[in-house]
Amino acid sequence: MSPDPVVPPATARGGRALRGRDPRRRRAILDAADAVIQREGPDAPMTAIAAEAGISKPILYRHFGDKSGLYRALAERHVDPLMERVREKLREPADLRPRVRATVGTYLRMIGDNLNLYRFLMHRATAEDPRTRGDVGLMVRRFGEEFAETLVAERHIADPVRAQIVAHAVIGMVQAAGEWWLDHPEIAYDDVIEDLTEAVVGAVTGGGAPHAG
Repeated sequence: MSPDPVVPPATARGGRALRGRDPRRRRAILDAADAVIQREGPDAPMTAIAAEAGISKPILYRHFGDKSGLYRALAERHVDPLMERVREKLREPADLRPRVRATVGTYLRMIGDNLNLYRFLMHRATAEDPRTRGDVGLMVRRFGEEFAETLVAERHIADPVRAQIVAHAVIGMVQAAGEWWLDHPEIAYDDVIEDLTEAVVGAVTGGGAPHAG
């Protein structure tokens, strides 16, 4: 999961950075949050993040408005790039099966390599803050809609409504299987990829069959 880009600091009249809103300082705090969560796990306390950044907890919140703001900043920093990496694999010029395999593999590798951050964002942050849950859900739904459009454009599924159903169903399946795999590291990475690839391709090709009813 890649960090967010540096942007020029917002300024008030007279060219001074707005108090508590300097993007460079915000980035340093997010770096500190990443380090603490990766080191201590998804239950890392806010006080530990503030201490890592060399500030107090009230000052930490000042930079993001509140704890919810920090959660959403971390979600934007990590979930959006994850979705974009998955999109890149899905857009590669290849047949459906190798693209699905590459997409699933990229997703599993990224969540496996960033286990504590993934669990912090997908479990703790979304459980504690409805706005973060909504933001993360929107990112995933947007990808589902794009995948459905791809299925129609490539004539895997003719009916746009059925394409939406299949696309969102397989994304949910891959998420659920990935969550299970994170708790079962004894299962080989390649085996999970192959089985998920078969399941996704089967759902897509089955989704293109004529409707019986």
